[in-house]
Amino acid sequence: MRFDPELAEIRFGCGLSPRQAPPTGPEEMLAALRAPDRAATDWPIPGFDGALADARAYSAARRARKAAIAGPQFEARDKDLKRQRALMRDHQADWFLRRLLRCVTTEHGFRERLTLFWADHFTAQGKIAALRYGATPYVESAIRPNIAGRFEDLLIAAVTSPLMLHYLDQHRSTGPSSRRAKRVARRQGRVVGLNENLAREVLELHTLGVGAPYGQQDVRQLAELFTGMIYNIEDGFNFAPGWAEPGAEIVLGQRYDAEITGLAAIKQALRDLARHPATADHLARKLAVHFTSDTPDPTLVAHLADRYRATSGDLIQVYAALLEHPASWQEALGNVKPPFAYLASACRALAMPPAALTKLNRPQVNRVFLRPMQRMGQRWEFAGGPDGWPEADGDWITPQGLAERLRWCMSVPTQLMGTLPAPLDALQDALGSRATAQLRFVATAAETEREAVGLILAAPAFQRR
Repeated sequence: MRFDPELAEIRFGCGLSPRQAPPTGPEEMLAALRAPDRAATDWPIPGFDGALADARAYSAARRARKAAIAGPQFEARDKDLKRQRALMRDHQADWFLRRLLRCVTTEHGFRERLTLFWADHFTAQGKIAALRYGATPYVESAIRPNIAGRFEDLLIAAVTSPLMLHYLDQHRSTGPSSRRAKRVARRQGRVVGLNENLAREVLELHTLGVGAPYGQQDVRQLAELFTGMIYNIEDGFNFAPGWAEPGAEIVLGQRYDAEITGLAAIKQALRDLARHPATADHLARKLAVHFTSDTPDPTLVAHLADRYRATSGDLIQVYAALLEHPASWQEALGNVKPPFAYLASACRALAMPPAALTKLNRPQVNRVFLRPMQRMGQRWEFAGGPDGWPEADGDWITPQGLAERLRWCMSVPTQLMGTLPAPLDALQDALGSRATAQLRFVATAAETEREAVGLILAAPAFQRR
């Protein structure tokens, strides 16, 4: 393997920047993952407790407005609710900018890329107004602190997160023979029962993968094992024994008894799923696709899976296997950058001053970033389903998406920065040694710096990694 610093920053980081030097080798990239998270310190985002605080305030305001219907206080309570809703939207815009700024300013882009990858792998989002903007705090609490540990710990953190329990309806799942089910049937005359969403996605998306050696009985047994995991807006995560299905469950031939050991049995089941050979294969392919190509080299996938199995899912060692394999260093840039990564890399290549971003208010963030991203095909924090955003290049290379990318890079950089870098400087900063003679001609032939920079950022070479 021949390490290429520029390719490392493009393919495994957030893109080239005139302000941050590319990494000098895989050792530096891996060591940075073990070091303190400087980007999170520079651009702090609250953990999920912050989202719950917003949710509690929203729920209280909504209850107060409902209680005031037809009364003299209704108008004031309605204004309180609207203020809280606006505050939550302000928070979302601010948190978006902070995640963007981490990518724009970091010296260690590999951490940001891995955070985005695992956040997508464990997609969770709010389905009610109170939790509508909880995805970024969820990532901050459950995903980002665990990307350099063992996969089983990342899996447990994500699956037991209140937002995941909410998103996949686990808080509605009750053991059919549980104390709660019997009480509801006796007192209210209705049936409450099992919801298999979380169990199915844990097996199909998060661990073993589609086509792995499990069946519907394993899904149901895992769903029964998961009963008892609930959340509420006041307290967050909780394990409620009265909701849990009594007795032991058998998942993939292993016996787990949450009635006796409670949450410990659930965690053990997740650890066993994380260590399953099929999980190694599933995650190896996902990593290879994300970082190299829609059709990754089979030897790379096998190498990652072998390292995963040999280390029981030690993610640092899996990343080391990724960075040491020759297939990871093919010169041709394969994958198209999704909209967020594209905009972040454009801001990074232009060395956009943080002040140009932090000064933006919510309407400006929507106009400059969030709405353009949606027109490019990526609605921030709201993927189409629990399988996250697509990886296939064809999902991003659409007429509307490409037109919006061109419109953005022709208009927004000059709006944010005023003075743009000289065309040839911008080309070198954005692509380094991958700046071709054709692109140099385009950069110098453009009538204005705005057009030159726009054409550089719209070039296929810049849109791929």
